[in-house]
Amino acid sequence: MAENIKQTDQIQEHMQQPYNAPPGIMANTLQVDIVSAEKEIFSGRAKAIIVTGEDGELGIFPGHTQILSAIKPGYVCLIDKANERHYYYVSGGFLEAQPDAVTILADTVLRADQIDQEKALAAKERAEKMLATGKRLDDNYNMILIELTKAIAQLHVARNLRK
Repeated sequence: MAENIKQTDQIQEHMQQPYNAPPGIMANTLQVDIVSAEKEIFSGRAKAIIVTGEDGELGIFPGHTQILSAIKPGYVCLIDKANERHYYYVSGGFLEAQPDAVTILADTVLRADQIDQEKALAAKERAEKMLATGKRLDDNYNMILIELTKAIAQLHVARNLRK
């Protein structure tokens, strides 16, 4: 748990730093498409995108090697052509990166300003109460963990990454 808190603190500190792209890629951009189950959330050009993959954070820049990765519930940070950062919550899903394009497919995608903090906090508290009962063999245990993870990720985006 302490390791997760330390990692979260490091991520928050990193996200507050000014964006400095690696040399040689400033003139290039990526086509980025972020799509939820219901609709397209974003389609446009960006200098970079940062997302939480299954094995850690992924920073995708123009010219990136091809990759297909599952993504965890968490944030997506899109850095547009004007160096503005835009934050989104994703419930998990998949990322496909090509040298000139990135596609993110997720069941749920919310802009940081769309997150209902009270609702996310209530979901987190409900899940924590259910986990406190100690019934780890219950069929709902994994679902409760997933809901807790999603609620924590939404709160993280809403509180710390909102623009």
